[in-house]
Amino acid sequence: MKWLVLLGLVAFSECIVILPLRKVKTLRETLREKNLLNNFLEEQAYRLSKRDTKIATHPLRNFLDIAYVGTIAIGTPPQEFQVLFDTGSADLWVPSITCESPACKTHNTFNPQNSSSFRKAGQPVTIFYESGLIQGFLGSDTVRIGNFVSLNQSFGLSVVEFRFDGVPFDGVLGLAFPSISITRAMPIFDNLWSQGAFSEPVFAFYLSKSKPEGSVVMFGGVDHRYYKGELNWVPVSQTRRWQISMNRTTMNGNVVACSHGCQAFVDTGSALIYGSTEMVTNIHKLMNARPKGSEYVVSCDAVNTLPPVIFNINGIDYPLPPEAYIIKEKNSCLSAFHGGLEAIFSDIWLLGDVFLRQYFSVFDRKNERIGLAPAV
Repeated sequence: MKWLVLLGLVAFSECIVILPLRKVKTLRETLREKNLLNNFLEEQAYRLSKRDTKIATHPLRNFLDIAYVGTIAIGTPPQEFQVLFDTGSADLWVPSITCESPACKTHNTFNPQNSSSFRKAGQPVTIFYESGLIQGFLGSDTVRIGNFVSLNQSFGLSVVEFRFDGVPFDGVLGLAFPSISITRAMPIFDNLWSQGAFSEPVFAFYLSKSKPEGSVVMFGGVDHRYYKGELNWVPVSQTRRWQISMNRTTMNGNVVACSHGCQAFVDTGSALIYGSTEMVTNIHKLMNARPKGSEYVVSCDAVNTLPPVIFNINGIDYPLPPEAYIIKEKNSCLSAFHGGLEAIFSDIWLLGDVFLRQYFSVFDRKNERIGLAPAV
C-alpha cells in the first residue's frame, strides 16, 4: 500500500511544472534612483490624456512595477527568454531579431531562421499598453514552460517597441482569459489545456517575502508546501482579467474603502496596490503619509505602530501588515498604495505583488475561481 501511495505522489508531481521566478529591480526603482521618475510619470499622464479611446489597449499594464520574471523557451532548438507571467493580459510576445528599437538591443530576441518548427502567420500585431506599445507580426512555434510543451503556439514577434527601455524582461506571457487577447490568438495556457497537458487546469504563484530567490509559478497543480492552512476559494466575477468581488477594506476596525463592496483584480503584473485616489487618500491619512513627487513617504518607525490594512474578500479577512505595505528605500520609507485608478476603472482595486507575497494564489480556469491562503 505504501508503494502505491508513493507511486501516486510521483505521478502527480510529474503533472506539475514548478518554474523559478527571479525578483528583479523594477523600472520604478531604476527611474527613482536616477531622479527620472516624476518626468516619466508626467509624460505618461500626458500621453494617456491624448489616447484614442477606440483603440483596444491593456490600460493597467504600465510595466513600471514588474518585479518577478521567469524563463521560457521558444523554437527548435529552444531559444530562451525572460518573461513576465501576467494575469492581467492574455497575449504572448517576445522581441524579433529584426527589431531595431533601442529596447530590443538590451533584450533577448527570437531568430525564426534558427528554428526548424517556426511558422510565420504574417498577421500584423499592435499591442497598446498604458506606458507604451509593441508592433510586429504573429508566428507560431513550439513553446516550452518547464516540461510542458505547447505545440503550434501562436505568439507575437515585436519589430518595434516604444518605451520598453530598461524593463527587466524580454517579453510577456499572458495568463488572463482569452476574451481580452488583443491578437485573438489562443493563449498558451488554453493551448496546453486543449492538448491535455494538465491533470488540473490551474496555475499558482508563490512570491517570496524577503529573498530574491525562492519565488515560483506552478502549472497543472498545487504544491501544498507553499502555503499554510486551507485554500479559500473566491469566484471570479468577470471572466476577462482575474477579477473578484471584495466586501470592504478596514484599518483599526474602521472602513476606509470599499464600504458598499467593490471589485479587485488579482494581478501578478504589478508590484504595488492601486485604488481610486479617494480610497487611497483615506488610507494615507491614517498612515500620516505625505506626498513626495508622485509617491507617498511615511515614517520608517511607523512599521512598529501602524495597524494592518484588512481586505475582506468573500467574507474572509486578508490582513496586510505594515511591514508589507511600507517599502524601505535607502533612507526613506514609501507607501505601497497608489491612487489614480479611477481614471481607468471606477471602484476597483488592483492587488499586486505586495498582496501576493502574503497570500499564495491559485488560479483555477476550469472552475473560474481564485484560491488564497497565507504563504509560508
